[in-house]
Amino acid sequence: MAASARKPRSAAFGLLPLLLTTALLLGCGCVRAAPSGAEVTQVPGFDGGALPSRHFAGYVTVNESHGRRLFYYLVESERDPANDPVVLWLNGGPGCSSFDGFVYEHGPFNFESGGSPGSLPKLQLNPYSWSKVSSVIYLDSPAGVGLSYSKNQADYQTGDLKTAADSHTFLLKWFQMYPEFLKNPFYIAGESYAGVYVPTLSHEVVKGIRGGISPKINFKGYMVGNGVCDTVFDGNALVPFAHGMGLISNEIYKEANTACQGNYWNVVSDKCERALSKVDMEIDGLNIYDILEPCYHSTSIKEVTKIPQSFKDLGVTNKSLPVRTRMLGRAWPLRAPVRDGRVPSWQEFASKAATGAVSGVPCMSDEVATAWLNNESVRSAIHAEPVSSIGPWLLCTDNLDFHHDAGSMIVYHKNLTSQGYRAFIFSGDHDMCVPYTGTEAWTASLGYGVVDSWRPWFINEQVSGYTQGYENGLTFATIKGAGHTVPEYKPQEALAFYSRWLAGSKL
Repeated sequence: MAASARKPRSAAFGLLPLLLTTALLLGCGCVRAAPSGAEVTQVPGFDGGALPSRHFAGYVTVNESHGRRLFYYLVESERDPANDPVVLWLNGGPGCSSFDGFVYEHGPFNFESGGSPGSLPKLQLNPYSWSKVSSVIYLDSPAGVGLSYSKNQADYQTGDLKTAADSHTFLLKWFQMYPEFLKNPFYIAGESYAGVYVPTLSHEVVKGIRGGISPKINFKGYMVGNGVCDTVFDGNALVPFAHGMGLISNEIYKEANTACQGNYWNVVSDKCERALSKVDMEIDGLNIYDILEPCYHSTSIKEVTKIPQSFKDLGVTNKSLPVRTRMLGRAWPLRAPVRDGRVPSWQEFASKAATGAVSGVPCMSDEVATAWLNNESVRSAIHAEPVSSIGPWLLCTDNLDFHHDAGSMIVYHKNLTSQGYRAFIFSGDHDMCVPYTGTEAWTASLGYGVVDSWRPWFINEQVSGYTQGYENGLTFATIKGAGHTVPEYKPQEALAFYSRWLAGSKL
């Protein structure tokens, strides 16, 4: 976990005038110091009138000599941006854009197809946007992902530790650009391979705070959804999950358990391999990201039947919500947890799947996001480089040569929570890509005492999942019926646990 020491901001970035500006802003109570030209004044595809909060977007250069630039999109809180938490959101991959979360999960809009391939999508306000209760920064990281890029192609050879260091540099510079948010509680959140991004970045932030680096970030904790964590725990999670969900018979489960001796991630015998092949064959036709859903979502509309009063107080209305189409590749593939070493791209997995070398990635669509983010009027409106300059936006890129060089995340979680930083670890309980069985096991393995015993949590007097609270501010929770990207499948439940946890109340 060692990383190079960082200099104080005045030395590292040569921005003494900005330090003085920050002090003046915080002293006078001014509410806006955003960089000139960063505000998004109109959003192509949205014709619903004034936005419920201000949006800002643009680039932060994290390495001047290489021209390494990370793209962000800030959605201010609709409630009280001066005091509400600020949350950094990261999607996984590695190599997948955080606009996945913006477009398909908890961003300010619901996106609908424009009607013809490549046409501008239609945007409506999302009643379950996480900006109802917080400001959210969507960051494309590392360089080469989404709208982020580098002028030096060598930067696309990267890994966990370099990604964390760059993201920390981004945060220091971002808070210099937006000093009015320095006093707000700050959290880091993400899903899937961000199960690695979030703890490693949190570690860098805490190290910077303890090292006296300016500006001092008001970091309070972090959230991880269906996140990868540890080779052994994640690798051994699938078979028990499939058995518990009734996807494989008791006979097949017993055969695999006996042949592999409960160790499914590191096959050491032909007998174990044959047993696991039977498991693969039985679950091959399922959507690994949500075993309840078909390969493609339908275009039908799901009705939201009842809105709690607490949500109405946030401005949430009772309306129909489109079921959003899904994407290709969000996390580690089925039965192939990454050991210390290079992480194959999703395109490589798809290619191997075509030859029968590994289980295939399910058929999923990112059509709406691709059409919107490759539209030149959108690129201009959100201050992103044009397609002609940095190429088309891809949900998940194969530009990276990415190495998993941070090891198990368990030591990171132990270190962060033992220092008093709150952690919320949640799982959609029907995700087969990073099954809750592994996450439940590793959270318990930290050895903390239980302070809130396993119990259901509710919305509208209905069970929405289960939770268990531990010492040192660690909470594990499941979301009933949700898949790999929880806010996409269960937006109402996601806003509920998100707002409750940020407020410091029990689930």
